Parts: sequence; structure tokens; C-alpha cells
Amino acid sequence: MKTILITGGAGFIGSHLVRLMVNKYPEYHIVNLDKLTYAGNLTNLKDIEKMPNYTFVKADICDFERMKAIFEQYNVEGIIHLAAESHVDRSIKDPFAFAQTNVMGTLSLLQAAKIVWGDNFEGKLFYHVSTDEVYGALKNDGSFFVETTRYNPHSPYSASKASSDHFVRAFHDTYALPVKISNCSNNYGPYQFPEKLIPLFINNIRHNKPLPVYGTGENVRDWLFVEDHVRAIDLIFHKGKVGETYNIGGFNEWRNIDLIKVMVKITDRLLGRAEGTSEKLITFVPDRAGHDLRYAIDSTKLHEELGWEPSLQFEEGIEKTIKWYIANQDWLDQVTSGDYMRYYEEMYHV
Repeated sequence: MKTILITGGAGFIGSHLVRLMVNKYPEYHIVNLDKLTYAGNLTNLKDIEKMPNYTFVKADICDFERMKAIFEQYNVEGIIHLAAESHVDRSIKDPFAFAQTNVMGTLSLLQAAKIVWGDNFEGKLFYHVSTDEVYGALKNDGSFFVETTRYNPHSPYSASKASSDHFVRAFHDTYALPVKISNCSNNYGPYQFPEKLIPLFINNIRHNKPLPVYGTGENVRDWLFVEDHVRAIDLIFHKGKVGETYNIGGFNEWRNIDLIKVMVKITDRLLGRAEGTSEKLITFVPDRAGHDLRYAIDSTKLHEELGWEPSLQFEEGIEKTIKWYIANQDWLDQVTSGDYMRYYEEMYHV
């Protein structure tokens, strides 16, 4: 069996990718490597944890010797690298953690792949998953990020991801390591840790808690449904060109304040409340330091070369997402309380 290593596979995007790959490719051995920090949640994968082509490994990508050993033990032929610290607010408070995981962790994996694979890269691939935030910010002028947009990160998080992107490209140019990179826009969907805007606000609406909005809520984001994102990763992994970068966007730009009002309306309705009842919970707070005004991705290259396009319009995707969180309130409660960590101890003795 061909072994594919997926790092960060217990996280939000990673768990969706692991599920897709395990179910779609029974001929692959999918090894899910995750450190199980606060954002990793193995309950996200209970439905596939006993599949014969799935293995979970608890490890830290910064542990270089362990990464080498894992590459050798499982005869890894391909890696899809998603493991990362990803929350901007946390990066502002602790930039060292982001540099360590996102930069040194990526370098650890690159070096392990290079050493274990030796001079024979045939059939091998290092796929690095990044973010649109490395490009900086756009004005409200209709412009978009493309694959050749100059990097201009504004937060410790985006700076650490930009650095990791550079290391991946450097290993391709210096050592001929076969690599691919994708940069995605804001993801949303089931199983997202509720520090991020959409699940946080759904949960706060449930409990009639304030909905904190940075500044005036004018910041614009392009929203991508997570299942569309992992379909794109699958496509790029198998059919994208080595050495190339692909941007993945949802073609769904929303001002934060408009997005929040739509969420309030849908969530109130699904909770049996009068639509708009929870708008009174919206609370404007001081703006985030270095808060980028607008992100928007042009996915033309991905569409024209590989035929990918998003399957859902945002209104359909956000309603599907809110329905999932309301139907899975136990999951939300376990995550917000920290009870989900007990599952690790019981199932994996960690």
C-alpha cells in the first residue's frame, strides 16, 4: 500500500482530509500524525478510526529524529502537511510558538523527507498547505490574490506561514525535492474549533453571549467550505504540477458584520427564535493589531488547469454548517469544556 502521511490530521481541515482520503483510497495507507494540542480532536474521526487503511500517530513535527523514524517506519511516499498554529490572536500573544511549529516544524519534515528519500524522488511528493494571509491585505477595489502576488504578511501567524512556504520552495530549488503548495482562503464547516469566528458566534448565540466584532466589522474575507477545500487538496495532490502553487478560494466575499447578521438570522430561526433576536448581542470591540482589511483569492489557475470549482454557494454552506453545530451541541459543549481531551486518554493512552 502506498503510504500518505497527513500532518495535523486531527484538526479542523486535517480531519476532513483524512476522512476523504481513507474512504476514497482504500489502496492507500493514511497515517494521521498529530501532536494533539488544544485544536486537535480525535472525536472528529471516530467514524473511520477502525478502518484497515488508517493509522494514528501522536507526535510533534518539531521532533526531527522522530519524523525521520516515522518516514522510515511507514515507508512514507507522500506527505500532505497541514499541522500548524493558525489563530492570529494567539500569534500576537505568543509569536515564538508560531515560529517554532510553523517554521521549524516544516523544516523538520522537509529535512526528514530529503534524508529518508535520498536521491530517488520518483513517486514522492511533499505537499504543503498554506494560507492567503501570507499575501497581506487588499483594498476594496476588486483586486484579488493570485499565485504570483508578492508576499506581505502582517501578523506573526502569517509571517510564520510565509517563512514555511519559502522553505518548501527552497528545498525544491536547492535539492529538487518534489513539492506542491496551496494557499487557501478562510475555511468554515463542521468540526472547527470554536475560537474561530463562525463556530464561536454560533455557540455564543446559543448561550446568549456577546458577539465581539473587531472595529466596525468592515473587514472582508473570502469564505471556503472545508469539504470543497479538501476536494481541491486531493485534486492538487494527484494532478497538480510539481513545483507549482495553487490558490484555493470560495468566491464568497463577505464583510464581517454582514456575515454575522446572516449567521444571527439563520441561527435564531434554527433555534426557534424570531429571526434577528440575537442581533442585540453584537458588541463592537477595539480592532485587532495589524488587522488586514480584505482577503480575496483568484482560483482561476486551479479551475483552468484542474477543473476545480466550489460546490456550494455561501448561503447554502453556512446554513448547512449552522445546522451541523446545532445538531451536534454535545460536540460543541465537550470542546468548549475541554472534556474531549479525555477521549485521547481512553482511546490512545496519551
